[in-house]
Amino acid sequence: MNNITLYGADWCADCRRAKSYLKKNNINFKFIDVDIDEHATQKVESINNGKRIIPTIVLNNKSYTNPNNATLSSILGINPEGQLILFGADWCPDCRRAKSYLSDNSVNFQFVDIDKHDWAIEKVEAINNGKRSIPTLILNGTSYTNPNNLKLKELLNIDSKKENKVYDSIIIGGGAAGLTTAIYAQRDKFNTLILEQKNIGGNAFLTEKIENYPGFDKISGPKLMERMEHQAKTYGAEIRTGEEVSDIKKKDDLFELTTIMGTYLTKTVVLCTGSIYKKTGIPNEKDLIGSGIHFCATCDGAFYKDKEVVVIGGGNSALEESIFLANFCKSVKIINRSEKFKASNTYIEKLDDIDNIEVYNNSTPIEFTKTDNNLFKGIVIKDNTSGEQKEITADGAFVFIGLTPNTKNFKKVVDLNNKGLVITKNLAQTSVEGIFAAGDCREGAIAQVAAATGEGVFASYGIKNFLK
Repeated sequence: MNNITLYGADWCADCRRAKSYLKKNNINFKFIDVDIDEHATQKVESINNGKRIIPTIVLNNKSYTNPNNATLSSILGINPEGQLILFGADWCPDCRRAKSYLSDNSVNFQFVDIDKHDWAIEKVEAINNGKRSIPTLILNGTSYTNPNNLKLKELLNIDSKKENKVYDSIIIGGGAAGLTTAIYAQRDKFNTLILEQKNIGGNAFLTEKIENYPGFDKISGPKLMERMEHQAKTYGAEIRTGEEVSDIKKKDDLFELTTIMGTYLTKTVVLCTGSIYKKTGIPNEKDLIGSGIHFCATCDGAFYKDKEVVVIGGGNSALEESIFLANFCKSVKIINRSEKFKASNTYIEKLDDIDNIEVYNNSTPIEFTKTDNNLFKGIVIKDNTSGEQKEITADGAFVFIGLTPNTKNFKKVVDLNNKGLVITKNLAQTSVEGIFAAGDCREGAIAQVAAATGEGVFASYGIKNFLK
């Protein structure tokens, strides 16, 4: 449960003020009088370096000394619309997006990290029928699972009037290619805006360790992407998350971009939408996604500490993520459709030294299985040579079988090839003058962070030449 304890005394004016404010906003709390409870006095002194300062409030093991009403509103998520509590985790892209949107619009919210509180996990699972779906928000007792920014705007009556501003370039996608494009465009004094559907950093942000980016023997994906984001902002780029661009239209000499939040005007557009993970398409997958089936070990692997998981795939991503999971999972079973791995030898050689990884080569996934309670149970695989089928029980599964370009919203805007990749020429120019493409969504792109940054530089020069 959400534990709030207020240490104070009846004679203390600030204690009475704090108690009154909490009661007025229907916040449940436990009041302990330090004049009566000797242990409470010792607790207050330990928190405040030997001083008996009251009121002292402890919220989920974190203390606040004599907070004013504004601080109480901030830490407890009190707004005119009521109390807002957000359950999530720092590694969760949609949690970061929701937190960013709320903070940008000066909305108070109490953030509860499910990695730090067992009761929070139980609460989230109770709300979501056994699934650990985050972010989960509670506003005045009513829960909402992963609401997008438009839903947050409606719930909290956020006034998001935009100026009728015209940007030099709007970059769709905030991964390595998009951030690099913004950095170089801003250095050339072009006014840029990044619109990102989910989390800044793209797929690279979800990579636990990057070992082939120039200048670093190894660096975590989140750390590298955070540095790029910081640099883009330092040069003046605007960044807005939770913004999926559904359409691009020519309007006079400008482009009009439509999102769920409204429209934006720009002189040029850069498609840096990246790619999304492919699904297996086998029975029960759709029902179990987020509740046993996952596509990001960095994001969801923490749920499976000391548990058994299966990994589907035989390329670099599958082996890299398997090695990562093996660090804390009880066992990892790799299901590879081919006779041999398609991954580089660097990853294949590492498998020999890891005792808790078991490999099933030449095996095809047939279906995911469920328990009587419709929870994840395991996977049925077929031996491609003998045709024999067997069920492997596990606590969860991670799927890494390739990527699909995230371009479906633009198939009527620019030319795509038969795989959905954007066709470009010259300086990242698409079939439409003024619209460019860079990164994993572009035909001929190499799915590497270093390559994506180079393409971002290329796109920025395309912007410069066009705007001349």
